[in-house]
Amino acid sequence: MYIFCFVSSLRKYLKLKGCSIDVHPTERALVVQYEVEATVLGELGNPMVGERKECQKIIRLKSLNAHTDTSSLARKVVEECRLIHPSKLLEVEQLLFYLQNRKHSNDNQEKKRISPRDFTPYAGVELDEEASINSISEYVELLYEDIQEKIRGATLILQLARNPDNLEELIQNETALGALARVLREDWKQSVDLATTIIYVFFCFSSFSQFHGLVTHFKIGALCMNIIEHELKRYDLWQDELQKKKKNQNLKKEHEKSFRKYQSLLAKQEQLLRVCLCLLLNLAEDTRTELKIRNKNIVHMLVKLLDREDEELLLVALSFLKKLSIFLENKNDMAETFAVEKLARLVPCEHQELLSTALRLLLNLSFDTSLRGHMVQAGLLPKVSSLLADEAQRQLSMCILYHISVDDRFKSMFADTDCIPQLMKMVYACGEEKMDVELISLCINLAANRSNAKIICEGNGLKMLMKRALKLKDVLVMKMIRNLSQHNGPTKSLFLDHVGDLAAQISEDEAEEFVIECLGTLANLTIPDLDWALVLKEYNLVPYLKDRLKPGSAEDDLILEVVIMIGTVSMDDSCAAMLAKSGLIPALIELLNAQQEDDEFVCQIVYVFYQMVFHKATRDVIVKDTQAPAYLIDLMHDNNAEIRKVCHNTLDIIAEYDEEWGKKIQNEKFRWYNGQWLEMVENRLMDEEGEPFVFGEDRESFIGDRDILERPDLFYSADGIMSADGAISPEFYTDFPNGELGQTGYMGKPVKSDSNLLILAPSYIGHKDQSETKSSVKQSLLSPA
Repeated sequence: MYIFCFVSSLRKYLKLKGCSIDVHPTERALVVQYEVEATVLGELGNPMVGERKECQKIIRLKSLNAHTDTSSLARKVVEECRLIHPSKLLEVEQLLFYLQNRKHSNDNQEKKRISPRDFTPYAGVELDEEASINSISEYVELLYEDIQEKIRGATLILQLARNPDNLEELIQNETALGALARVLREDWKQSVDLATTIIYVFFCFSSFSQFHGLVTHFKIGALCMNIIEHELKRYDLWQDELQKKKKNQNLKKEHEKSFRKYQSLLAKQEQLLRVCLCLLLNLAEDTRTELKIRNKNIVHMLVKLLDREDEELLLVALSFLKKLSIFLENKNDMAETFAVEKLARLVPCEHQELLSTALRLLLNLSFDTSLRGHMVQAGLLPKVSSLLADEAQRQLSMCILYHISVDDRFKSMFADTDCIPQLMKMVYACGEEKMDVELISLCINLAANRSNAKIICEGNGLKMLMKRALKLKDVLVMKMIRNLSQHNGPTKSLFLDHVGDLAAQISEDEAEEFVIECLGTLANLTIPDLDWALVLKEYNLVPYLKDRLKPGSAEDDLILEVVIMIGTVSMDDSCAAMLAKSGLIPALIELLNAQQEDDEFVCQIVYVFYQMVFHKATRDVIVKDTQAPAYLIDLMHDNNAEIRKVCHNTLDIIAEYDEEWGKKIQNEKFRWYNGQWLEMVENRLMDEEGEPFVFGEDRESFIGDRDILERPDLFYSADGIMSADGAISPEFYTDFPNGELGQTGYMGKPVKSDSNLLILAPSYIGHKDQSETKSSVKQSLLSPA
């Protein structure tokens, strides 16, 4: 698209390039981004001067609502906006459709989000005269007069600067801007009105990114930081002075007079602080500038301002803190200055924009675990819960509550608020529509706590959730139900009415994600009154469970839930027998081999074996017909404590029932507990070939090919101390009443044993009448390391 202009003999044309359309992030509006290329041609048509500039146009759609015909509106937009080519009609229609259906946090009030440039920090000093751009030199001259004239000159320039059309011309007048910066630097302490007015002039420039360089050039940002710091110190001095006069009864009248003066000064100070912060907030669009501001301790200053009462100042301070809070260092500074505790007094409040900004800041801070703890301690949990009733703040409130609910320490505290009843009303109100992810996520977390689960299931709560989950095949609602099913007591008993509905979902026709949650819910139902055998038969679940145990038959998550389900139903004697006869044990062993690196799989499979050997009807199948005991012995010393615990319990039952396996288990436990000693003995037997007590005359080992554990002389040394049955003779205790052997021998360290294993410590007790050679050989051979 070309636009030609003629200037004497030169020609100038503008070319529009790269037009793109997008939706406005917060308003019901379209944003048209385009680039203007300006070229001046000479008399012969050759380009002399060229310039490019990126521009944007916002098309606000005030008439757009739920009933608007987007096709007609799209045609109207394309017709009236020359920047949009007719070929983009379909794209415009799609964007309008998106805007029409986009959810807003406060659709009812149609309020847009706060932007830094939306603030009006200062009304300015009222003057009877109206400023003219042609008289700018006269206004500059006033800046060299006394304070009142300086205020008048700055106010007239401010009138011009508040009109964006004048900014381009004002920026060309470097004398005027230089004079303003000089007066501000020299006289800001003398007059709050003068300082506020001049800073507001530069704030008008800071509202446009292309003028940020100008503001930075005159170092206005650094000057604003100094002003804020100075004013905060003045405020502290005012507070101290008022407190002293208030305590002194003799100065009561003076205190009242000082308080009225203080209120007047405070109002002007807060105007000055507000305009300084607005300017800095605009400059902070550049992250490098923001870092400089942060290094000058801006976070501490802003948190200190949260004690003020002026809502407009609080709004600017909170907006600035919200912007800064996305960086770790700033978040840590806010934690140090107890920002959360100061925010607690602002939630809730009547000022909707202020409340919304405070909640957004809290949401940013709630990503930190320790700050979530501060929020709970500051009493924000019931306050934010109460805001669920406010449709304008509901979304933000739910997000904050979700973050708090992630921590198990705080889940039980929700039961003492009105949060859960509010959430359940919202769930009811959804009907068959898709539920907001924030809502169901919060419900899932809260359902993991027993007290919360009881409140959720009150009345028809569980019945309603089951109805929705099964009708809509809603996986997230099913996750919530699964969490509810894990709590023992009355809550779990409520699931008896829904076992059939859940079992009916266990089939290949249903989506795997949904089946996983149904299986997990059923696996949680360890209810004595539940007839699992009847459930398995009626819904023909055994073939499904067996088929799903094959490695690779489904996703690992589904296979794991099948194993857990088998562990639950195996608690029933008849169910265990049914599963064992179906050939399920070999399938579990095959799965154990395939998933031996996954501790969760191993632990759950071993638990199934424990349930099987627990029942008399299935014990023979496990012990005699499978190699499950051998696998359990291998896992007896696994690094995972839970696996070790279940293995030991299972092996204890097997050892008590089967003598042959009991001996193997006993030997394995002995080898494990005395592994170091056994290794030392075996090494000595191999190395010391010349010892007459190890080898016979034909150089054949006394041990031969036998297991070293079959040599009784390694465990019991008689020599007059021990009897043939291994008991220590009474004379031994007579000779050594204190259990001390002196120089002739020593007592070995006790060997760890359990109730099924009684073994004396491998040790040697020497005698004086034995030859030195024999004694030294045996001690080197048999003494523990």
